[in-house]
Amino acid sequence: MIDLQTILSELRQLRADLRIPPKRLLNVAETARYLGVAEKTVRNGLGPRAAKPFPIKPVRVGGRVLFKRESLDAFIDGLGGVE
Repeated sequence: MIDLQTILSELRQLRADLRIPPKRLLNVAETARYLGVAEKTVRNGLGPRAAKPFPIKPVRVGGRVLFKRESLDAFIDGLGGVE
């Protein structure tokens, strides 16, 4: 059984999370979690000679590989599927 203190703690955390705006750029690990794939899947598709290039073009900032959240959302929306 969940006690009142646990519920209050979770509510405080949710309120704090809502105050922080979502990141616009995600690193490779965050991108993999966002898409629900392994981090290695993303990394393997980034090389210039990748057998299966990653379908979303990254942004490189100061040597870091980042992905725009809006590009990820557009990719997900374009996947199609059975509704």
